[in-house]
Amino acid sequence: MSALGGGSAGGEGINPAASVIALVIVLASVGVAYVLYPAALIPLIGIIVGGVLISFGVHFVPVGGAPAAMGQAPGIATGVAMLAAGGGLAGLFGGAWAAELGIWVALGAGAVGGGLLMAITCLMVNVIYVYAMGIPAASGKVDKDPITGDTYDGYRSQGTEGHGLPFISYVGGVLGGLFGGMGGTLIYLELLSVYEEALPSFLGMTPEGMQTLAVSLAGIFAVGMFLVAAVLTAYNITGTIEGPHDPKFKRWPRAVIGSSAASAVCGLVAILLVVI
Repeated sequence: MSALGGGSAGGEGINPAASVIALVIVLASVGVAYVLYPAALIPLIGIIVGGVLISFGVHFVPVGGAPAAMGQAPGIATGVAMLAAGGGLAGLFGGAWAAELGIWVALGAGAVGGGLLMAITCLMVNVIYVYAMGIPAASGKVDKDPITGDTYDGYRSQGTEGHGLPFISYVGGVLGGLFGGMGGTLIYLELLSVYEEALPSFLGMTPEGMQTLAVSLAGIFAVGMFLVAAVLTAYNITGTIEGPHDPKFKRWPRAVIGSSAASAVCGLVAILLVVI
């Protein structure tokens, strides 16, 4: 993500030139979609919005990586992309299940699915930290929890950056799951709407006969685009993040810009591969 502002260490600034390039890529992708298949214009915009929601939501997820596994950093002991993908895929499954009930119900189901997975994950992580490893929850970024007001000075071990999963990180994880699940579901629904309309006319089959193929293709491409947005955001975060109270959270505009461009290109490819 160095092209979107600063070096690999990641500052919060946005590179104006790179932002303009990303905007041009988005507009060009939308223009190509409108010229080649006008019916895909609104779905492509929805795909871009879904990618933005995923990228923004990943910044809420508390990721501690290997240091967290050793009790030397707060968060869940895994990588950014893997944890975000887990929450997003759970939301995607929930949203796909509710797709026939309308877009708003499906988006709500996707958000609840992603948030529920993250809530359960964060709960079990704290159970393991506290009762199996004897590690209390203590943030290394703030001395006082922004929500509960609990102080961490007396619980933070010397020589560590904090440990466990503070309450603000738990809330951040749930919010990240909500955004990620909703974004992944939105991408799936928009692709599904295009495929259900385009496949019968291009392949000469009845809509009923193409339903399974449309659902499969939409699911495959939605999962792929979710991973693209999650990995781009992981590069932007560069390492671990505690949640919305972490200074790295301020980097989210850069990831949103990059993910919007990537989602536009990937969405255009996913649409044109089927309709042309």
